[in-house]
Amino acid sequence: MDYRKSAAPVTTVTRNLDLMTRDTGNIYETVIVVARRSNQISVEMKQELNKKLEEFASYSDNLEEVFENREQIEISKFYERLPKPTLIALQELEENKIFYRNPENPSKQK
Repeated sequence: MDYRKSAAPVTTVTRNLDLMTRDTGNIYETVIVVARRSNQISVEMKQELNKKLEEFASYSDNLEEVFENREQIEISKFYERLPKPTLIALQELEENKIFYRNPENPSKQK
């Protein structure tokens, strides 16, 4: 998924608990679903960032050759400005883009 085009807010927003628990019926299940999706998003974003920063890695042992790379700084700043994974996961939950299932209750699958 392209997280750059996410409609998730960058800051914290007050949420309506009734809307968040409409599918699960339980706030704790909803929190678990969002937390797990947030972890998935975080891992994906970290892998993408590491892949981009790998281009700038220097493998020399010389400490005197530390230099400032403007492109590397811009990439890092871009990822810092993105919405946090939790906010992206909450936005996906509101838009019904998250698939989850509860193995204990197979009748409630979404």
